[in-house]
Amino acid sequence: MASGASGAGRGRPSSSASRGKQGGRATSAAKATQSVKSTPSVKSTPSVKSTPSEKAAAPRTAASGSTAKGTKGAKPSSAPVPAPLAERFHRYALPRVGDGVRHWLFKTEPEVFSFDDLLAAPRQTTYWDGVRNFQVRNFMRDHMRVGDLVFIYHSNAEPPSIVGIARVARAAYPDHTAFDAADAHYDPKSDPAAPTWMMVDVQAVCALQPVALPTLREVAGLEAMELLQRGSRLSITPLTAAEWAIVERLGRAT
Repeated sequence: MASGASGAGRGRPSSSASRGKQGGRATSAAKATQSVKSTPSVKSTPSVKSTPSEKAAAPRTAASGSTAKGTKGAKPSSAPVPAPLAERFHRYALPRVGDGVRHWLFKTEPEVFSFDDLLAAPRQTTYWDGVRNFQVRNFMRDHMRVGDLVFIYHSNAEPPSIVGIARVARAAYPDHTAFDAADAHYDPKSDPAAPTWMMVDVQAVCALQPVALPTLREVAGLEAMELLQRGSRLSITPLTAAEWAIVERLGRAT
């Protein structure tokens, strides 16, 4: 689920765009000793919901007629789609290297869906629905793969903090909430035959000692981190391997 940032989404989005059921507010520190049995450890430099209340960004360029994934026999979407990456994200568009893992940060409002809620979910897995921002949609659809690592960030918290690690457990597929008139994320313009909006599944890996936003702003090496840029409101953003390593080290410090 996404939290109140532009491009919200999440298997249980935050605020207006967060997932439907939300557990109570998570404590300032997610259960730091819990981890997913099936994923005993996280590689040092490789590693769950998007911000639901995100306003859809106006497309900048026409789409190139690609077919939506996960919909058998779907016709090319007529919905306008912007370029895959805005200029400021070009540095993340390099070919995958090594194990091919990319790194991401997903925002969620803890009162809507917290990392503790993810840990309590069946198989510690959920879908990240509610994304209604083209740039964030493109991140999920075109740039995420199973196995990518995710920091879960509690937005609208005091203080906002990175509290856990998750992994992408299922590649992008149509977000069914866009077709449900009773859902807060309903989009009457989204065609089931050529879906506009996508989501991914995420699975918890382990909790971290909370790394607060003020701390992130003071750490050398994170100056270019998208979360810290003025005006950055996307519910999902990419990180470099170096940024990931720095933050993970902070979250694992005792």
